[in-house]
Amino acid sequence: MQNFTFRNPTKIIFGEGQIAALDAEVPRNARVLITSGGGSITRNGVLAQVQAALGERVSFVFSGIEPNPTYETLMQACALAREKNVDFLLAVGGGSVVDGTKFIAAALKFNGEPWDILAKQIPVVDAVPFGSVLTLPATGSEMNSGSVVSHRAKGDKLFFASDATYPRFSVLDPTTTYSLPPKQVANGVVDAFVHVVEQYLTYPAGALVQDRFAEGLLLTLTEVGPKALAEPHNYEVRSNLMWTATLALNGLIGAGVPQDWATHMLGHELTALHGLDHAQTLAVVLPAMLGARRDQKRAKLLQYAERVWNITTGSEDERITAAIDATRAFFERMTVATRLRDYQIGRESIDTLIAKLQEHGMTALGEHGDVTLDVSRRVYELAV
Repeated sequence: MQNFTFRNPTKIIFGEGQIAALDAEVPRNARVLITSGGGSITRNGVLAQVQAALGERVSFVFSGIEPNPTYETLMQACALAREKNVDFLLAVGGGSVVDGTKFIAAALKFNGEPWDILAKQIPVVDAVPFGSVLTLPATGSEMNSGSVVSHRAKGDKLFFASDATYPRFSVLDPTTTYSLPPKQVANGVVDAFVHVVEQYLTYPAGALVQDRFAEGLLLTLTEVGPKALAEPHNYEVRSNLMWTATLALNGLIGAGVPQDWATHMLGHELTALHGLDHAQTLAVVLPAMLGARRDQKRAKLLQYAERVWNITTGSEDERITAAIDATRAFFERMTVATRLRDYQIGRESIDTLIAKLQEHGMTALGEHGDVTLDVSRRVYELAV
């Protein structure tokens, strides 16, 4: 096992009715900006619960944060926050809203051009305090410090993280997910699954605890994912899905182990160029990535085949192929297509995608740093 330091300061408040706990978590004299997405929190009553819990605190609402939050929209939120002298942010929505709120929190305290936080990786040393009320289990952003933001004009989708951008708290009420469209539920399951895989499916590091945690999360997702589509008001299913998605990317299973993230980097370029949902890009890229790198990942692919998919017979190559096929089949069962052609994207896009990876310095990706542009091209070709 590798050396590591693990710290996660986010307080989790879990369960039905816990939105009321906001009254104890948000400072009494705070001026609060509630950030949200497309308006579902108004329709399903979550916003009304949040505002009731905030009571007489001064609050404002900024809506319209996209599924892939854009710099342009987030800067509008910054302008409103400054105009209203906001000193606390409350993200109410899914991972994109939380990601966007992290950027707003950082940008409001940043001395300079905020896009440089992502484009130049200038460290964030301070941020406006914020919490979240999660309504879509998927990204784990509610319990980590990372954020991904797109710049519409530049065609870029980039990542930043800082100790200053952990949520102070996150409220996880599974009942807020009951009204989610099936597509968003499916995307969330795929997103969480690939988050685990990026930290698990690398090479053996003697991290027995992290491996078993990761395998438990993957098994849980394969069990509850289809049920979440079939039984949208099953509290037990939604509870387990919500908590699994949070644990998938809160730092625990990634402590002391090598991590990959090449699938995410190639996926980001697909979102930036073609506007695919984040989870759709992951479902497309991961099976192709595993196929292209099956030799480098052989030992963990065999472990994955046995422990997650119960594949124990056949040659090593046959078991690896079966595990990759089972992964693809699971995504398809979750109704998320796994080929670029399913999204009307062909080989003609590959040159542009590779050029963007090069522009962003993504030329030595993966746990070994051996995912070169040639390997990335092969992955995109296999994904067609």
